[in-house]
Amino acid sequence: MVLTRRARLMVFVAMATAATVSTVMWGAGKATGVVPAPVPVAAVAAMPAPAYRSVAPEADISYHGHVSLWGEELGVWLVSENHGPSDVMRSTVRLRFSVALTGRQEMPSACLQANARTVLCRTGPLHAGGAAGRQFALELQLAGRPNEVVVRIDTAWNGGVTDRNPQNDQHEVLAPATGDEYVF
Repeated sequence: MVLTRRARLMVFVAMATAATVSTVMWGAGKATGVVPAPVPVAAVAAMPAPAYRSVAPEADISYHGHVSLWGEELGVWLVSENHGPSDVMRSTVRLRFSVALTGRQEMPSACLQANARTVLCRTGPLHAGGAAGRQFALELQLAGRPNEVVVRIDTAWNGGVTDRNPQNDQHEVLAPATGDEYVF
């Protein structure tokens, strides 16, 4: 490799600037205005490659179930699953509604009402392989008697895993007030 004098000078200036900036930014010493001695190009080439952080484990969380609206009541039946390849220790499913909930809601112990239109539920551990995880049955009281409700289901927290197929854990269901089950 042939380096011109100008190229070597540029490398030395860049390294000296980086060393000064990192010393000041990271508090490794007091900024004295003295530029450290340049590092030879051969020494830079011999430095080890930086270590990269490991990638998060991969899982495929999914939700399936149905929604039903009758009068002032909305029923949501949901099953959480993990198609793997890694287990998920904790995750949270979020249910959002186009109509506000009213009054005190009775929910499973793993669920809580985050605001007037949102419910969050812990799924608990989800083992890889597609086995049915936690099942939820919610009967919610709505404000008024709407003709229809839109329910949005998605993952609020996935336990820190990578999910390359988020389509099966994001659903939007329109439930007219017929009492029929609308499957997702």
